[in-house]
Amino acid sequence: MASSSEKKPRSRRKATSAPEIIEAAVVGWKQRALIWARRLGLGLVAFYAALILIFAVLPVPTNLYQMQESWRLGGIEKDWVGWDDIAPVMARSVVAAEDANFCLHWGFDMQAIRAALDEGRGRGASTLSQQVVKNVFLWHGRSWARKAAEAVLTLPVELIWTKRRILHVYLNVAEFGEGIFGVEAAAQHYFGIPASRLSATQAARLAAILPDPKTRDPVNPGPVVRRRTAQILSGAETIAADGRAGCFE
Repeated sequence: MASSSEKKPRSRRKATSAPEIIEAAVVGWKQRALIWARRLGLGLVAFYAALILIFAVLPVPTNLYQMQESWRLGGIEKDWVGWDDIAPVMARSVVAAEDANFCLHWGFDMQAIRAALDEGRGRGASTLSQQVVKNVFLWHGRSWARKAAEAVLTLPVELIWTKRRILHVYLNVAEFGEGIFGVEAAAQHYFGIPASRLSATQAARLAAILPDPKTRDPVNPGPVVRRRTAQILSGAETIAADGRAGCFE
């Protein structure tokens, strides 16, 4: 019988090899990366959800592009105004110029997208809803990442905001010239009047410069702006007559 004072032999642990240690470290790193990726994803969802809800009722103070232009130019012109302080003809002109089916789609104009793809055009398929998402929540530039984010955010904006709200925000954040943002700043800068007093022709000229606001001039319009102005005047009258302005008037 073994003496109680005798020590029992210790069980030997199996030595961990270097490859096993490296494998365990890699697995641990992947798990931590996945945890942080999920947290980041949930954080972004919460961030954009909060912004969408806030801007459904409150003015948009600024955006990335406006901040970039303000830094580059040393300042910008902008002045947020209420819906009732914008001439109704301005709203119709922008819809006629940029998104004639604005009241008929749910954020994406599939007919315009198919036409753009068939004709190989890079412009013409983005709706006002998509442009608002880009201007308010994202950055400018052509990239698949931005387009994907734009598509994802357009759906909740269309769901939560009214069509009038989408158009109202667009009119207040759109670029109408170098360092000129929003219809009020544009009306004051080009015509010396508030946006509420814009005439049909003035509104159509402002809408006509939207595709290229840094080079087009609504005060001394060239042939392209004149031709586009005539088209917008006709289009604004058409959408008012056929009911395609009903969702915001």
